[in-house]
Amino acid sequence: MTTTLGTASAGPGEIATGRLEIGETRDGSPFGLPVAVVNGAEPGKTLYLQAASDGDELNGVGVLTRVVPRLDPAEIAGTILIVGIVNYHAFQVAEHRNPIDDTKMNRAFPGSENGTSSERIAHAVFEVARKADLILDLHQGSTSRMIDEVRVRCGKRHRLHDDCLELAKAFGCGYVLDQKGPDGQLARAAPDKGIPTVDPELGGCVGWDETSIQKGAEGVFNVLRYYDFLPESYDLNRQIRASSFEQYGSPVGGLVTIQKELGQQVRSGETLFEVTSVFGETKAEVTADSDGVLWRTRRLPQVATGEYVCSVGTDVDSF
Repeated sequence: MTTTLGTASAGPGEIATGRLEIGETRDGSPFGLPVAVVNGAEPGKTLYLQAASDGDELNGVGVLTRVVPRLDPAEIAGTILIVGIVNYHAFQVAEHRNPIDDTKMNRAFPGSENGTSSERIAHAVFEVARKADLILDLHQGSTSRMIDEVRVRCGKRHRLHDDCLELAKAFGCGYVLDQKGPDGQLARAAPDKGIPTVDPELGGCVGWDETSIQKGAEGVFNVLRYYDFLPESYDLNRQIRASSFEQYGSPVGGLVTIQKELGQQVRSGETLFEVTSVFGETKAEVTADSDGVLWRTRRLPQVATGEYVCSVGTDVDSF
């Protein structure tokens, strides 16, 4: 059976790429999102993959450049639907938010057919995503430094919580944030339609980072193996899970030195970071309020009073 996504159509055992047309740019030119269809030779589940719903989060696009060339539809059971760049306008200018309506795209799902620019794009890709049995929404920590992790955003009381946790564990980054996300996230909207969905958050960088991209590519293939898209088996590994964050800002202005490495355990009362003057004079030391894991830090050393410095994942266990 032929599978079609936008202008891409693939019969069993074929791969096709094309465009999913959404609307027009400011000069009246039509624009479309790059899409791909991988139609396996055998029937099976459907996986939906998307990247760059936040326009400066490019590691997910890097993952797709590594994954798609390695896919052999003759070996695949099922279908993989891919939207390679969701936030078209933001991607063009390397910005986080859609500059047409100043909206964070991953707050616009499930979207609206007759809404704003972001709502229309979200609606179009959500209609594709709804055809899937599983969804991976590839992100990164914007331009902050962050561990490679997978986010389960449906909330612990959701009927699909266990299924989303299983998908996160199958991806296998090593770290999982299990915390209900804001309204409008794909990983909130799709579980409400009965589709297990997670956000792999693949590090954080300016541009893209090869280590995180490779880990993301491995995660996609882990999912393909675990859910029987590919014939090889995959055994689940224990993941470190955090259920909340504590964020820390600087009490003074100056230059920050982080005292821990990303992923390191943090004990309550331990120094997280020091702030000095430009001459190296200590102005402040900030300590952790709780036990946890250093999850995310700012990239640049200079800070103003009250400016964000780092996040510690708390309520940590493993599963």
